[in-house]
Amino acid sequence: MADFPSSSDRPKTARVAVVAAGIVSPLGFGLEATLRSLRDAKDCVTPVTAFPVDRCRCKTAGQVANGPLAEANQFTPRPERLHRVARMMILAMKEALDQAGDFQPELTVVGTTSGGMTFGEQYYRGLTANGGSTAHAPTLIANYTPQKPVMDAQEAFGIGAPCQIIANACASGTNAIGHAFNCVRSRRYQRVLTGGYDAISELVFVGFDSLQAATPERCRPFDRERTGLVLGEGAAILALENFESAQKRGATILAEIIGYGISTDNFHLTQPDPSGIGPRQAMEGALKSAGIKTSEIDYINAHGTATPFNDASEGKAIAELFNGVPVSSTKGMMGHSLGAAGAVEAIFSLLALQHQILPPNLNFREGDAGVNLNIVANEAKTAAVRTVLSNSFGFGGTNASIVMRSVPA
Repeated sequence: MADFPSSSDRPKTARVAVVAAGIVSPLGFGLEATLRSLRDAKDCVTPVTAFPVDRCRCKTAGQVANGPLAEANQFTPRPERLHRVARMMILAMKEALDQAGDFQPELTVVGTTSGGMTFGEQYYRGLTANGGSTAHAPTLIANYTPQKPVMDAQEAFGIGAPCQIIANACASGTNAIGHAFNCVRSRRYQRVLTGGYDAISELVFVGFDSLQAATPERCRPFDRERTGLVLGEGAAILALENFESAQKRGATILAEIIGYGISTDNFHLTQPDPSGIGPRQAMEGALKSAGIKTSEIDYINAHGTATPFNDASEGKAIAELFNGVPVSSTKGMMGHSLGAAGAVEAIFSLLALQHQILPPNLNFREGDAGVNLNIVANEAKTAAVRTVLSNSFGFGGTNASIVMRSVPA
């Protein structure tokens, strides 16, 4: 029989510091632009320009401006091969690495759902247009896979760390951060890059529209008149490090991740369990992992897609667990960026901690009857924010939450 060490012999878990972050989203390029948009409650949902939407119910999305993405071209010798989302990843990673100082990652963990889907669309159209010929295909196939944008970003900055991709529906970004958190907390790794990315593609857009999950109106998270989501896109990177290691090398510690929880309710392929048990178990798991009480949470960045069933389930779980904690979904500002959402919203949560603000929940008028939520309605607010919970929930009943805390200077 194997001789397992007793609990007293096992190494103690490490604290996990966030030492840098970078972001590209419809709210802007970089942390400063993102903070301005959050403070200004900027509505960044606009008419779709990437492909025709005349036959779709929904005609809007949160889109990243193409012009500034060209800055990424200078970091690679073959920019013509880059997928558009690889450029997002390069710029987000550059911002994080510029802050991180002497940060040598041992692992990279990134969440996504679509990968290089638009290259897949181009491949299919080229295949049908050329009578089955694949002569056009090598570059598209080589840059289609979900790990390729991450590898492109790593190669741009000389990073040779192994890359892990988490594809777990709309919880992918939060699960990637949670997995990276566990890797550092367990002391298996000292430094890990983590985050998420996704870019709007026609296939995914039309798919959500066909499900009638997307709205032809405004995205109204938690509003009783909500009619569905709008899609978004973006990329976000966080640099996680063993807290003691970060202190020893004099790194600036932006915040500390202290908890991670995950659950699967298996209720339905696309609908959450209406009882809210899945979101509730994920949040309870994150609080237990963090070793804190519900009363210690100062703000919840909700998943809040503005679909009737999702918001009802999550709202019920939040109302049952928490008493009056401020809640907002930032998807009203930029749409649902799928695999990137958890990482993008983790950075929104980080900015809330750093700048003592509550990000706004746009287009909110009145909540569901009988669900008592303290929604940060329509404009950002200042508040004492020390501990934040960020939620991501996806198709198939996959649920993930992380807890982040500020660190005194």
